[in-house]
Amino acid sequence: MSRIGYKTIELPKGVEVKADGNTVTVKGAKGSLTREISSQIKMTIKGNEVNFEPIGDYNDKVRALHGTTRANVNNMVDGVTNGFKKTLKLVGVGYRAQLKGKNLTLNVGYSNPVEMTVPENLTVEVPDNTTIHISGISKQAVGDFAATVRSVRSPEPYKGKGIRYENEHIIRKEGKTGK
Repeated sequence: MSRIGYKTIELPKGVEVKADGNTVTVKGAKGSLTREISSQIKMTIKGNEVNFEPIGDYNDKVRALHGTTRANVNNMVDGVTNGFKKTLKLVGVGYRAQLKGKNLTLNVGYSNPVEMTVPENLTVEVPDNTTIHISGISKQAVGDFAATVRSVRSPEPYKGKGIRYENEHIIRKEGKTGK
């Protein structure tokens, strides 16, 4: 059984955490994030330490919320100090990515290019035709947009063509055998 919910979050210098009812706001050098937490979890802030305690009955749901709440707030603290970044690679003949303003254009083997609008709170860079860097302060927003871009052309198991995460390993299948 995991005990991650009981682990203390150490706040780095320049990070401020405020709790207003069930709303948690974390401010840091890169910006601020706000999130609702469950009313079954009590958050206490003492100096530069944040602790979480379950309220009332400690059943399976509260146990899961305890660790998840602590992990979410820790990710908020990491995001406002360091930020998060995901890198995607385009693998395939003629597969290209272009960034025009806030629009990401993907040419990934369809008859027409796929246009995607970059969310306001994220930064997207395309250093070369086959690499996409997605960065931001919210781990959830970075992961969601990276998954959306990847879903345009998921890697296929025979040739490995598609959009994949930088260190993702694609399990390859053997093709048909000839007679």
